[in-house]
Order: sequence, then C-alpha cells, then structure tokens
Amino acid sequence: MATLRDLLRDCPTLREPDVEWLQLLVGDWQLIADLSFADLLLWVPAPDGPWTAVAHVRPTTGQLVFVEDQVGRLADADRVAPLLTEAAHEQRIIRVRQVAAGPAGAVREEYIPVVRDGHVVAVLTRHTNLWTTRTPSRLEITYLATADALCRMVTSGEFPHFSAPTGLRRGAPRVGDGVIRLDVDGVVTYASPNAVSALHRLGHHGEVVHASLAQIVTDHLRESYPVDEGLPLVVTGRQPWRTEVAGGGTSVSMRAIPLTEAGQRFGAIVLLRDVGELRRRERELLTKEATIREIHHRVKNNLQSVAALLRLQARRVPEGEARAALQEAERRVGTIAMVHDQLSQGFEETVDFDAIAKRGIQAVVDVSTSGAPVRTVLEGSFGLLRAEDATSLAMVLSELVQNAIEHGLGSTGGTVVVRAARSADEQGRPMLAVDVEDDGKGIDPKRRPGSGLGTQIVQSLVADLQGRIAWEPVRPHGTRARFTASLRPLP
Repeated sequence: MATLRDLLRDCPTLREPDVEWLQLLVGDWQLIADLSFADLLLWVPAPDGPWTAVAHVRPTTGQLVFVEDQVGRLADADRVAPLLTEAAHEQRIIRVRQVAAGPAGAVREEYIPVVRDGHVVAVLTRHTNLWTTRTPSRLEITYLATADALCRMVTSGEFPHFSAPTGLRRGAPRVGDGVIRLDVDGVVTYASPNAVSALHRLGHHGEVVHASLAQIVTDHLRESYPVDEGLPLVVTGRQPWRTEVAGGGTSVSMRAIPLTEAGQRFGAIVLLRDVGELRRRERELLTKEATIREIHHRVKNNLQSVAALLRLQARRVPEGEARAALQEAERRVGTIAMVHDQLSQGFEETVDFDAIAKRGIQAVVDVSTSGAPVRTVLEGSFGLLRAEDATSLAMVLSELVQNAIEHGLGSTGGTVVVRAARSADEQGRPMLAVDVEDDGKGIDPKRRPGSGLGTQIVQSLVADLQGRIAWEPVRPHGTRARFTASLRPLP
C-alpha cells in the first residue's frame, strides 16, 4: 500500500514544502481528532480529476464515524467535491448546516482548508458522530472549543508547529492522558480529571483551576533531578515544547500547544501523562542491560586470563606436541574471548560478525605463520548473528583458517579466501554458507579426514549449528572447506 508521502507526491499541485507541511499535520492531527470526538480526512486535489482522501484518523475519545479506511476514496461529485472546492477557494471553514446520514447514523461535517504560506494545499474534513442529544459536559465543551481553535489555526497557517520537537522518548502524552487549558498568563482555566490526578501524584493536593501551572510544578520538583531547560516554556504554554518533571515519587510528561489567533497567543493547552511506572521499567531494563554487558566483559577478561596462563605454561614446555597443544588451546580460548568482547560493547545480544571474523582471521595468521607470507581475503558478509551462533561460528572459522594455513599452505605461504553468504531456507529461516579456500598443496591423501582434533571440533560445532561440512579439492591446486549453518532468528 502506498505511503502518505507517495500519495502526496502523486499530486502535481503540491510542492516539496507543501508535502512536508501535510506530513507534519498528519503526524499531529490525532490531537485534533481526540479533542473533536471526530474522524478527520485529508483531501488533496487533482489537476484534472476529483478530490482524493490521502489520510484518515479516528478519535480515541469518542465514537467513530467510518469503520472502513477512507484512504483512496474519491470525493462525491454531487455534494462533497463542491464543498471541498468552496472551502479551498474561499479559504474559510465551512460547516454544513444539514446533518449528513453516514454509516454510523447522523453525522455533522466541517470543511477546513489547510493553509501554508497563504495558499491552500489541502482540505481537512471533520466528521462528528451525533450519537446523543444530551447536554455536553464541561470536559466536552472545553475539548470542542480547543479543537475549534486548532482548526482555525490550521486555516490561518499557524498549526502545525515546525518548531515542535520530534522523536520524544516513549510516553508522550495524549488527550486521553490529561488536558489542562491555560490562559495567556499561564493560569489554569480547566483541568481534566486525569490531568488533576497526574498533578496529585506529582505531589500537589490543592486546587488546580485558577492556579498557576508553573507554580504548581516548580513547588514539587525533585531537587536531586536536573531541570529541563524547556520546562518554563511548557508550563507557561508559550512555546510548542515537551518536557518531563520528577516529583512525589513519579514522573510526569508534559507537552504544550500554544493557541493563537491572527498571530497573537491567547492561551494554550498542556497534555500531561504520569509516566512514573514506564520510567521505572526503563531503568530496570537499562540496569539489566548494563549487567549483561558487565558479565560479558568479565567473561572476556577471565578467558583472556586463562589464555595468558596457557601461554605461560607453553613457554615452560619443551618444543613438541605438548607445547603445540597448549598453544592451540590458547588460540581457541582467545577466539571465544573475542565474541564476548564484542558483546560487551553493546546492549544487544547480537554481534556484527564481520568485525569478529576480521579480527579472528588476522589473529590466526599472526599465530600460525612461520615466516611464509600469508594473505587473507574476506568476501561477502556474515551480518548480525545471535551470541549463541557467533561463538560456535567463530570457533569453526578459526579452526578452518588454522587448518588451511598449517596443512594447506605450509611453509610456502599463499592465500586464504573466506566467502560468506546469507540466505533463507524453504521455511524462511536464516541460513549461512561459508567457504574457506586456500591455494596450497591440496588434500593429503595419507591424512584421514576427521582424524585431527581441530577437524573433530569443527564437525561437532557445525552439527550443533544444524549444518553440514565437506572438504573438496580446488583446481589447479588447493583445498576448499564448505559448510552451512542454520541460524537462530534475530530478536
């Protein structure tokens, strides 16, 4: 399905700044829908065709009008299209006096031109489900009056706000979380029950209405916590900004939306949400992640200590099989330590195995060569792997490169090529195919495959990875070890 940006770009009457403006509006229009208790549709004109709905949002505070998604709907030529055109040409809000019969029953419609830099770029329609005729509460009256003010700001090009911050941490407040209405001096004229509850949890137990929000918040700030520099802008409603305050054993997220008329600010709304529990869980998660990183770091240090002890012991053993065995054990322990070192550098339980492969191959070359030049080439990419797969794969790769240098290239030197390719099996599970190829003397017919300890380790680890491994000759000379592995899905 086409994205909003794709649909807007298909409209030749819209320039790139217009597209960005409409995307910014749609990114924030849930606020208007919730305050209006109404569905919103965004319509853009075609140069020689009908108006088309390119976005649709439903309210979370009241009954919706359209059950089906309206994106892609063409405006009715007899009734809707003329009203859209009239609103765009006259650049004013049109409220339909008669009530339209919609899928949900009686529906009131309003046509709101979207203005940027003095010209209309689209039309917003507001569809309200008239499900009841009861007297509206003060909450509903305040919400609707605020929504009307925001709609007038849309028509005058004063909403949305380009200066509003994006990418806020999880827990950004919405209308249902709590709404406060401020006058031009920052005094509370209305506070929803949820907003009052949020301020109570912050530590304020007095009256909220007719009090200064800035005074309420600053009186209950937690002294040990730093104060966001945007806090004065939010609690006074002077700028479209967001902040978070801590006090009373909890945290409250706040967002201010100034209300303007003809460029003059006459008040603001502030959305509030108690995010204390959310922040507590985030702190627990960060603590657990830091603990996991510390564990990997300590495991790496312990393995490096074991490798150092093996290296010291090997120096005390005469030349022969015993020293070679200790050196091999040191290299294998060091390979596992590299994986834990990579894991200790991030919060994820996945690793970029390409970095481990490069370090591991170079370490094997440094240890295994005896003066003969050895060149290594890494082709393809291993990509991200789970920690469980990375440890086994690092061991397999280290053993195969070691065998290629020791038994393939020998004292003459040469080139070792490692090729990696990711794919998927018939069930869509991730697979990895790896070739370790040398241009040495080839497979020794006197040496029975699988007789060495390194080869046995490789076969065991490949079996754990639910893969297969085979050795084959390479023309004109050399050996290729090819294995596959079934990888665990990434988290």
